[in-house]
Amino acid sequence: MGSGAEQRGGAEPAAQAQELGAGATASGAVDDASTAPTGRRTRLYITVLLGVAAFAYALDLVSKLIVVAKLEYHAPIDILGDWLQLRATRNAGAAFGMGQGLTIVLTVIAAGVVVVILRLARKLDSLPWAIALGLLLGGAFGNLTDRIFRAPSVFEGHVVDFIAPKHFAIFNLADSAIVVGGCLIVLLSFLGLQPDGTRDGADAAEDTDTDTDAKADAADEGTTGESAAPTTTGPGAT
Repeated sequence: MGSGAEQRGGAEPAAQAQELGAGATASGAVDDASTAPTGRRTRLYITVLLGVAAFAYALDLVSKLIVVAKLEYHAPIDILGDWLQLRATRNAGAAFGMGQGLTIVLTVIAAGVVVVILRLARKLDSLPWAIALGLLLGGAFGNLTDRIFRAPSVFEGHVVDFIAPKHFAIFNLADSAIVVGGCLIVLLSFLGLQPDGTRDGADAAEDTDTDTDAKADAADEGTTGESAAPTTTGPGAT
């Protein structure tokens, strides 16, 4: 009798330890499983960001090379009469001719924008944000290239502009990419979507509760099989 009681007493803590160990293992497996797809998605969205940036930068660079070679010092080309023309000009300021005389300051700001975008990309988990940041990055690089390498001097270069709507400032494709990317970021922020894929307010709380419930269910499933195993007692148990 005493021998059986001692065996049961020793078996119960062992079974509890097994259940706790199984629960911890299941929880760790769930965390690893949830983290791995997030890492893969982040790499995918960074690839999208860089692809969009490269495309926007290439379009801007090629268009400026063509404009400088074929249009500078020539008469404007009418696209929609005098409502829209292609007219080569050099801009010492920011987008749409703003900030004249602040070329060096604008160069530093553009470089800072590039650094901020690259830092945000490390936690990126949203396709719309990847596209928006890619447009901003490509546009910033496009105009930054002009400021660094074009006349009159390094970091004081004048940006090539050539799209000339009637009664509006002349701009280029880099400016267009920056504006579209900026408008998309404003829209995403208004909708409460963050670069890491989370949402503000009630939506964020709901998503957190859903993730917590899913992890708890997975952990319960992992421990069920372990706790269902019968406990073996000695031959003297009653």
